[in-house]
Parts: sequence; C-alpha cells; structure tokens
Amino acid sequence: MNRTLSLGLLLGTVLATAACARAAEKSPATPVASEAPAMPAQVSPAKIDPALPVAIVHKTASCGCCGIWVDHLKAAGFQVDVRDTDDMNPIKVRLGVPVGKASCHTAEIGGYVVEGHIPAEDIKRLLAERPAARGLVLPGMPAGSPGMEMPDGYVQPYTVELVRADGSTEPYAQHGQGG
Repeated sequence: MNRTLSLGLLLGTVLATAACARAAEKSPATPVASEAPAMPAQVSPAKIDPALPVAIVHKTASCGCCGIWVDHLKAAGFQVDVRDTDDMNPIKVRLGVPVGKASCHTAEIGGYVVEGHIPAEDIKRLLAERPAARGLVLPGMPAGSPGMEMPDGYVQPYTVELVRADGSTEPYAQHGQGG
C-alpha cells in the first residue's frame, strides 16, 4: 500500500472520529448514565424489509452520531449488524474508501461500501441501480445529514458521491437547503 494513501486514510479517520466523539459529548440528545433507558431502543422485526441486504456497520463504540445513523438505517427497513472497533483505518483501506473521503463510520451493504452519514434513500437507489462501482461516500459530517440532525431542522448543502471501480468519484445525490 502506498504510504501516502495509508497516512491520508489514517489522518482522515482520526479527524472524523475525534469530531464524532466531540459531537457525542456535546449532544444534549446523548443520555447520561442515570437517564439511560433500561432497555435499548429496538426496531420491531416487522419493520425490517427482507428485500434489503444486511448492513454491516463498522464504527467506534463511543460514537453517538454513528449510533443515530444506525437507527436511521433501521427505520428505513435495514437489518443492521454493528461492529465496534478501535481502528477504522484497516477497514477503510480494505473497502477502498478514497483518500480524503473518510467519515466516522463505514458500512458494507449489498456488496458496496457506504462511507459516512449517507441518507438511506441514496443507499436504496444504489442497490436498485446496481452500478459498477465501489459504493457511496459522504466525507466529513455535514450538519443535518442523517445522524447529524440539527435542532432547527437546518441541512447544510452536501453531495453524496459515487465511487467508481477505479477510485474516482462523481456526484450522486445533492442534499441541503442552499447557502
């Protein structure tokens, strides 16, 4: 592996993970231990869409926004297998996440990599269209994207990108409210 590529992925992962951990610490939606519900919230089996593949989500255990994104997938009908890890870099490298396109969590869904806070409708579109591609990426953590919702409903403009087999990217979906 190219050393620059490996260092770039590592730096991107560290920065995204640090930002995610800070977001979880500052989030008023994150319950303190005494406020935590006795039972974790579960999506009823009736809501799982059997036509959708299982989503394997790799994330750090302490990331609050990643957990909210997992809930977003479940609400959209995905069965989710969460795999907490302390080292996201090898996963991102193995799945071919391009340098500079990292976020705080990485998923494997239907043979595609899904990097970051990508809306479930974009993932469903990818699965329906089945392009010859590695998957989708949403670098960083845009305000208002799934898992990064804002109290006032604001959605920062952001672009979900399709990662072609050669690692190049192109716009796939636009979201947000404009400048």
